[in-house]
Amino acid sequence: MFIKRAISGIIKKEGSKFPVIGIFGPRQSGKTTLAKELFNKYKYVTLEDVDIRANAQDDPRGFLKSFDGEKGVILDEVQNVPELFSYLQGVVDEKKRPGFFVLTGSQTLNVSSENFLLNEKVTQSLAGRIAIFTLLPLSISEFKKEKIETSNLEKIIFKGSYPRIYSQKISSVQFYKNYIRTYLERDVRQIRNVTDLKVFQTFLKLCAGRIGQLLNLTSLSDEVGVSLNTIKGWLSILEQSYIIFLLRPHHKKFGKRLVKTSKLYFCDTGLACSLLEIDSVKSISTHYLRGNLFENLIISELFKIFFNADKDPRLFFWRNRSGKEVDCLIEHGEDLTPIEIKMNRTFNFKFFDNINYFNEISKQDPKKSFVIYAGENNWKTKNGNILNWQNLNKIFEKNK
Repeated sequence: MFIKRAISGIIKKEGSKFPVIGIFGPRQSGKTTLAKELFNKYKYVTLEDVDIRANAQDDPRGFLKSFDGEKGVILDEVQNVPELFSYLQGVVDEKKRPGFFVLTGSQTLNVSSENFLLNEKVTQSLAGRIAIFTLLPLSISEFKKEKIETSNLEKIIFKGSYPRIYSQKISSVQFYKNYIRTYLERDVRQIRNVTDLKVFQTFLKLCAGRIGQLLNLTSLSDEVGVSLNTIKGWLSILEQSYIIFLLRPHHKKFGKRLVKTSKLYFCDTGLACSLLEIDSVKSISTHYLRGNLFENLIISELFKIFFNADKDPRLFFWRNRSGKEVDCLIEHGEDLTPIEIKMNRTFNFKFFDNINYFNEISKQDPKKSFVIYAGENNWKTKNGNILNWQNLNKIFEKNK
């Protein structure tokens, strides 16, 4: 079962303008499936294959020249052979054929270099020659289009949104157990500053326990038992490999001192639930991080909306030293859209308290404000908009 992805049209349209197309994102987000579907007449080559990888490393020029007679080529898991990028530049300049090379990969560190980041290497070597797209797991709108059930909020949080869970009807518990094991053994094991996988797994679980919270690096360092610099490095690894997002604080002060610490969210709530050892849908309802997981779901959905439209996510949060906080700010040039996220099925006007405060000091129009809640209705008030969690696209309709 192929699940049609929202970003497909943009990849085909923009990809026709560049000689190289890059589709990057977390493992198992559907990059390979999407590339094969969109470019079904292209030759498919995976650099996970040991023999193919050795060939590409030993003779990159010859490897790339071997595709001369093809309509195009998909090079899967390109992070395994970073040597190719510098050679690709010369080949694409010579061919001048739009969309001939399609690259897919996970943005992970490579064993041969502690400083290698896939996106950095690609943009340095192929600047102006590549259209880069980020594919995250399924969005709520993609669920709806594929008629995947979304009425049970706790079930969505628990199962997460990786495509294989739905297309192949895999147990989410088993999927995430294997996902974590694969991530640790295939990706993290290659990173030189991770010497003990058990300690790193403890770090992962502690991060899951901090969803939606201000990131206290010193506390995390103390609990894991590693240095502050190691924690910073490990957080960078999680962010670059699309395990977590760090939501940065907005920089405008509006007359008050602001906190400068980021907040941590996971790319996928199902993965977070697995790390938190939540073993059933029913457990979500009574879990102490229930509200945080809902907030995580909404934040990750907002990131997906931006990436699926091929736009840079302009997402922040706002909090001053007095504890006044807005869960999310969407920046549209000089305009800001404040969003509060509440896992309540019954609406309360108190949900607007922090938004009202923010709008007053920032002089923002209340009509552009939103409270996202777990209830079923959508309506407008003088303080702003109340929005059901399944209708996040309406936020962007208000700001066209």
